Amino acid sequence: MLQDRVLVKLSPEDGERRSSGGIVIPATAQVARRLSWGDVLGVGNSVRNVKTGDRVLFNPDDQHEVEIQGEGHLVMRERDIHAVATERTEHGTGLYL
Repeated sequence: MLQDRVLVKLSPEDGERRSSGGIVIPATAQVARRLSWGDVLGVGNSVRNVKTGDRVLFNPDDQHEVEIQGEGHLVMRERDIHAVATERTEHGTGLYL
């Protein structure tokens, strides 16, 4: 990856989901713009706050999709990431979000 780019693989649970009442909501149903979670597979030289292996929250509609070995991935700028969930403990006590 180059500069401030991040390579993300969408999490499989971002497909269909269930409501609290048990109703299945298909992935194609769009009530509002929905953010998605993904796993970081690679980062560029200028990326400062995200590491490979982190889970990130982002808007998948605004990103560039690429296919690597038959699987879909997204390429985005670090600034397009809304949140980072990681197990890093060097600056805190646990989950960082």
